[in-house]
Amino acid sequence: MKALQKLGAQLVDLKPAILAKFPLEENLRIAIVDAQHFKKEARRRQLQFIGKIMRTADLKSIQVAFHLLNNKHGQQSIELQKLGKLRDRLITEGDKVINDVVKQYASTNRQKLRQLVRQAKKELEANKFSKASKEIFHMLRILKTESEEQSSFRS
Repeated sequence: MKALQKLGAQLVDLKPAILAKFPLEENLRIAIVDAQHFKKEARRRQLQFIGKIMRTADLKSIQVAFHLLNNKHGQQSIELQKLGKLRDRLITEGDKVINDVVKQYASTNRQKLRQLVRQAKKELEANKFSKASKEIFHMLRILKTESEEQSSFRS
């Protein structure tokens, strides 16, 4: 019973946009939205009510949705690390990796990328603050986002 209330409290603490993605029954969704507006004692009673409703709800799908939500942030940091490694390879290896990036992301501006890589190499050799390196990373993030949007659009 307390576990259901805790799960309900976690649902109440979610932002409405995230909550909308959860597979919830309509009466449970309404109770959660109501609880978000209550204070103190009314909120406590509403959480008990949510726990009662959750006895009949599909807990497995709610837990899976929480798991996906929590792992999404970890997945994003892994993707950012991959882009950082790709940026480092671009700076150290040059044209070979630039060609790979152009093959992977068709909308790549090859000339701009080459200029940024050359500038980042110069800044690295001069031990300067690498503005070009940040610009390369930003460019790679944009290319990856565009690529994901195009692939989801095709599906």
